[in-house]
Amino acid sequence: MAKTTEAKAIVGYLPQDVPPFGSMLSLGLQQVLTMFPATVLVAILTKFDVSVTLMASGIGTIVALLVSGRRIPMYYGSSFSYISVIITVMNLYSNGCFADKLTTYCPDGVRVVQVGIMGTAVVEILIGLLIMAVGKEALDKVLPPVITGSVAIIIGIALAGTALSEASSNWIVAFVTLFFTIAFSVYLQGKGLIGMLPILLGAIVGWLVGWGFGLIDFSKIAAASWLSLPKVTLPAFTDPHAWGAALGIALIAIATVPESTAHIYQMSLYIDQLALEVGKKPIEIKRLVGLNLVADGSDDLIVGFLGGCAGTNYGENNSLMAITRNYSVAVLMTAGVIAILLGFVGKLAGVVNTLPTAVVGGLSIYLFGVIGMQGVALIQSEKVNLFDPKQLAVGAVILVTGIGGALGLANGLYPFVIPVIFPNGIPAIVFAAFAGIILNLVFILIKPSWFGVDERANING
Repeated sequence: MAKTTEAKAIVGYLPQDVPPFGSMLSLGLQQVLTMFPATVLVAILTKFDVSVTLMASGIGTIVALLVSGRRIPMYYGSSFSYISVIITVMNLYSNGCFADKLTTYCPDGVRVVQVGIMGTAVVEILIGLLIMAVGKEALDKVLPPVITGSVAIIIGIALAGTALSEASSNWIVAFVTLFFTIAFSVYLQGKGLIGMLPILLGAIVGWLVGWGFGLIDFSKIAAASWLSLPKVTLPAFTDPHAWGAALGIALIAIATVPESTAHIYQMSLYIDQLALEVGKKPIEIKRLVGLNLVADGSDDLIVGFLGGCAGTNYGENNSLMAITRNYSVAVLMTAGVIAILLGFVGKLAGVVNTLPTAVVGGLSIYLFGVIGMQGVALIQSEKVNLFDPKQLAVGAVILVTGIGGALGLANGLYPFVIPVIFPNGIPAIVFAAFAGIILNLVFILIKPSWFGVDERANING
């Protein structure tokens, strides 16, 4: 990789560029600050170890960058899409995990979930290889936007009960946190790095308000060592419950694959514009959709093996790169190293674990709702024809079986036992995804046109 000239540094950095050392450190730190709030919040919500999650995020990012041949600049943090099914699995097989709201880490539940995260990695890698072999269009027929968008909606909305349960520990603190987080996300847009940190800023405000209400347990900070080894755990491959968890968690990739694909298309536009400005040919990383998913899976293999939260490439970091015009893979690798080092700072985990439950609830109301709305946005942006009974049927079945099942059924499980895989019943989100996929395949195999039915016009397209 060639050193970038001073003239080019003013314009920006392309993926293969290496900024001067000082710039690389500062730009890398910005990337870490951007991913930190959401990545840590997922660990808090799912009772994963914060230090391991940070370390695994850094290692996973570096591995994914290497797998992509250092051609796709992405940072990998914890994904919110997996929270609901992870909580379901941990409630089933490690009942003590969520019985006490003061519990911040549940290793028994994490070990079972790790198998599922590694299952997700296998699914993502296989989908990536399939796209590389046959093209993305073939996959879109099996997983059209009405399925992926609807699954994203239920992932967010099914978590509504969890968010409100957390917020109910102190409604005032929760709603103050919610208000300021939303305010920061709306009014700080386009303000540079600070505009990329609404979750962190909202959490800080909530923490201060919680302090005023006497909700901060400073003993957690005092008890934490300055330096400590992250609590790495190995996947529970021998646990009979783990394989049902693996299938249930892996299916959530249905929602994350379109998200990852959208990110690479967006990044490609910005990178190619910068390439033209510096007199180079467009790089067109959008052609690497399949490889990007293989890189995603590689990240999940790492975090799943170490005991970190399931990952995804972060839109927040992509936006930061667009703002700073810095797409240097070397910078992202530097960010990965910084995240790894932070995983060994025990005091940092101690501070994070003092975050009051009500603050987490306030943040969750906003973030879980955003996940659901992103599903709506996907359906809207892809101009899904909701005047077509086929599309309506697929979306309707997914939404009601997913949301209704998660909120209305005991433990969020359909009472259909599948030995070994789902011995206690099928998780609602998994059932909904299966139902949507099967229904869509029926319409592909048995075409309405065979019965003289004409396609409905799409007034959105």
